[in-house]
Amino acid sequence: MSGTAGDDDASLVARAQAGDGDAFGVLVRRYEARVYRLVRRIVGEDEAEDALQETFLSAWRALPRFAGASTFSTWIYRIATNAALMRLRKRRVDTVSLDAPAVTGEDATAPPRELVDWGPTPEDALADAETRAAMDEAIAALPSEQRAAFLLRDVEGVANADAAAALDLSVPAFKARVHRARLFLRDRLDRHFTERVRRGG
Repeated sequence: MSGTAGDDDASLVARAQAGDGDAFGVLVRRYEARVYRLVRRIVGEDEAEDALQETFLSAWRALPRFAGASTFSTWIYRIATNAALMRLRKRRVDTVSLDAPAVTGEDATAPPRELVDWGPTPEDALADAETRAAMDEAIAALPSEQRAAFLLRDVEGVANADAAAALDLSVPAFKARVHRARLFLRDRLDRHFTERVRRGG
């Protein structure tokens, strides 16, 4: 029996593992928009389609080895993130690290400097087109590993445990990575809002 859109992931995975291509097709349709959004924010528009195709091709090839230790969503996010980060490593143009704060040695444990409180979380800034553009630029300037963590947790809304598993991190390490990303984004957007106030808009 072929998979249908109403079946849960586990049922579809079992059918796909038994050779039901239609069931895998349902899984692809269920996750392709979320996966595309994730990889596009990591690698950019030009390579997002390729990363999306690589994700589901890799998932199809690896499906017989998927034992269900994690949810399918966690598994597909892990494959997608790896595919996107691999593309970045192949590029290895260090434009990101030039914008990222250099935190080494004693500075790594120093408390963050005071920032103007513009809201509880960076995603609250996505209110207008100008701010959205500033947010996109700030996310693009994050180191790739922090960017992936932030996108999974704060944009896609993946739970800490699942997102940590997708990135092969412990939960504390994942939370620390997201925290650093949020601090960086807050700093960037604080400057953006300060400049807007200075311009009177």
